[in-house]
Amino acid sequence: MKFTEFDFHKDLAKGVKIAGFKEPSPIQEQAIPIISSGSDLVGQAHTGTGKTAAFGLPMMDKLAKGEIERALVITPTRELATQVADELYHLGRFAGIRTLTVYGGVGYGRQIALIHKGVQIVVATPGRLKDLYKKGKIDVLNPEIVVLDEADEMLDMGFLEEIKEIFEYIPQNRQTLLFSATMPEPIKELASDILYNPQFLSVVGDEETTNNVIEQRYYMINENQRDDALVKLLETEETNKCIVFCRMKREVDRVTEHLQALGFSAAGLHGDLEQIDREVVIKGYRRGQTKIMVATDVAARGLDVKDVTHVINFHIPFDPQSYVHRIGRTGRAGKSGQAITLVTTEEFRELQRIQKEVGAQMRLATLQGGEGLDESGQEYLAEQIRDIHIHNNASDMIAYMGDMDREILLEKLMSRLIVEEQQNTGTQIGFDQDTVDEMMEGYSAEKKVTRNNNRRRKRR
Repeated sequence: MKFTEFDFHKDLAKGVKIAGFKEPSPIQEQAIPIISSGSDLVGQAHTGTGKTAAFGLPMMDKLAKGEIERALVITPTRELATQVADELYHLGRFAGIRTLTVYGGVGYGRQIALIHKGVQIVVATPGRLKDLYKKGKIDVLNPEIVVLDEADEMLDMGFLEEIKEIFEYIPQNRQTLLFSATMPEPIKELASDILYNPQFLSVVGDEETTNNVIEQRYYMINENQRDDALVKLLETEETNKCIVFCRMKREVDRVTEHLQALGFSAAGLHGDLEQIDREVVIKGYRRGQTKIMVATDVAARGLDVKDVTHVINFHIPFDPQSYVHRIGRTGRAGKSGQAITLVTTEEFRELQRIQKEVGAQMRLATLQGGEGLDESGQEYLAEQIRDIHIHNNASDMIAYMGDMDREILLEKLMSRLIVEEQQNTGTQIGFDQDTVDEMMEGYSAEKKVTRNNNRRRKRR
């Protein structure tokens, strides 16, 4: 199928052609006719599959043809609101369709003024939108089409009540479209409340949870190897753009500083950043000025950046759906991606639970280090040797060597130190399958003993 078959308004079709759109993606091919017909829609698709154009093009076609006057798109984050608005602007600019982003952290005045002037598409975050409706500032905003984008993200971020309240201010005679990557029960209930006789479509099929173009692997490590494992992976993987996920804000700061000190192009993203600093970080990452983004789950929600080749879970996520959202940042639009998870023996059961619940096919991997020490390792060892205190028995040991050539003796001692340093730093990242099996057998036996001891104590 070709985009020319949709019979869009000629000015909108011009924007589509200049954007280079030729053949619609699956979500676009299925959603556009449904939306054009006026039906409500629940669409299940991952970010990066062309959802914005899927709802944006038929919506703007109706605007260009004068069938409707206003449309509203609700997104979970400011970043996603900006991305959606930018794409809609570029597609609809020849049709003269005006788009406005509405979010918190900036003044109300301009947003309210433009809505009253009659801007046709408002792309808004739930908090600011609810606030404006509640204060009676935007009573003139009566959209005929309302889109909820990334509905499951809004649920995760606690916006469900705000969404329900917003729909109390919106006229009933509207077309409502809901898009979500996953369909947890609260989202199904929300759809039942705010949509009328909707049509359902899904383009995720049996791979609803993880993208099949993403290679997923994990490294079983000791806790004290986490930093070294991350650095070695970043040194050996051919990354274009990489996101490193941490659980805590303080861990984001620590890992970012560590990587920057080693010369990596890294920046941190978490909820404590001021909005202006957040925008600078994201803009630098999107433009490729920064190659590595270190982020928390909450900070990265709604972040849509092209050409992310690697997602590294520095810590395993708290729940399976967080894993899905994390790795969904790579492998978009049919491109391949790499999802790497660092996990300890204590976290292995949690990893197995994620594999089972989301159907992830992860393989155990190891990473071999190079022979000998690299230049930084040699410098570190040399510095250590300079600082060694001379032992009282050192002269006696040299005497035991007899007439051995002093240069050979020095080389032998250096060899011993180098081998010890290699053993300390490790030449392999991650345990192999046999070692993991042995460790987990021992772990299971230990758990069994603990359970039996607990039962005996209860009987007493």
